[in-house]
Amino acid sequence: MKSRHALTMLTLANLVLLVFVLSHHSAPVQASGPEQVVRARALEIVDAQGKVRASISIMPEGPARKADGSPTEHGEKIFPEAVVFRLIRPDGRPSVKIATTEQGSGIDLSGGVDPTYMVLSSEAGETSLTLTNKDGRRQVVKP
Repeated sequence: MKSRHALTMLTLANLVLLVFVLSHHSAPVQASGPEQVVRARALEIVDAQGKVRASISIMPEGPARKADGSPTEHGEKIFPEAVVFRLIRPDGRPSVKIATTEQGSGIDLSGGVDPTYMVLSSEAGETSLTLTNKDGRRQVVKP
């Protein structure tokens, strides 16, 4: 009988503790103000399968590199540090790239068929619009 009384008291104590915890944690979580900032070296947004679909990153100064880290066909040209925003297709190819460096900035919009793309750039006081069709024909427009 004594153990039954102790078990009842323990159950009531647990119930009171549960009500107390739930009543103090039911308020929604809110930011304390506009000064809240997320700081990171990069930001990636992934889809349900875990594939990166959007990213913002800082690319260090150095030779041009592909997303996998391998060198591009630009040879030995050294590119300055850049901040790059990418929107990426389901197949892993970037469709929208926006980049900025100390020398200038650019927007690259790729089409669904390679090598279809449009590049709008402003670098070292010069601006241009480069259009490339799926057949590889290219037109450069400069003021």
